Amino acid sequence: MGAAVGTDSKGSVNVELNIVPFIDLMSCLTAFLLVTAVWSNLAQIKIKPKGQGQPSANDPDPQEWVKASVLITENDINVGLSRVQEVVRIPKQGDDYNWTLLRETLDKFKQSDFLQPPNPFATAIEIGAEDKVKYQSIITTMDTSLAVGFKDVGLAAPNELSAKFTY
Repeated sequence: MGAAVGTDSKGSVNVELNIVPFIDLMSCLTAFLLVTAVWSNLAQIKIKPKGQGQPSANDPDPQEWVKASVLITENDINVGLSRVQEVVRIPKQGDDYNWTLLRETLDKFKQSDFLQPPNPFATAIEIGAEDKVKYQSIITTMDTSLAVGFKDVGLAAPNELSAKFTY
């Protein structure tokens, strides 16, 4: 960067700024911006918050329809349907959960008559977890739910799940 200061008696100052380094810096920052924008788009998990909220006029009556719910505890995974007293408890296998049995159970629930097309919650599932459950277990449960065909996966507090689980 250079500057030329005049030496005449009137005290005029002529300054020439070299802006090439600024342009180089901006082009590097633009490249980093584009790379991080792509990565932040790829690493998204699309979920919708579940639980109780403000009812709107278009919402179906939640008491009418059956919803699928999953509760992850330290020792097991509970899968159930609201308004139906069918709850399946899947105990841990050693240190990890039985993901194969969870997938089979979710598939069985998805095929049930309660979660078929007139039901607006046919592709929705609520997932709740206790405080000491590892984050990876929640993500694996979400991935398993998506693989079975539940496209509307939501995370809710354990006490706000539609299906009521007893210990």
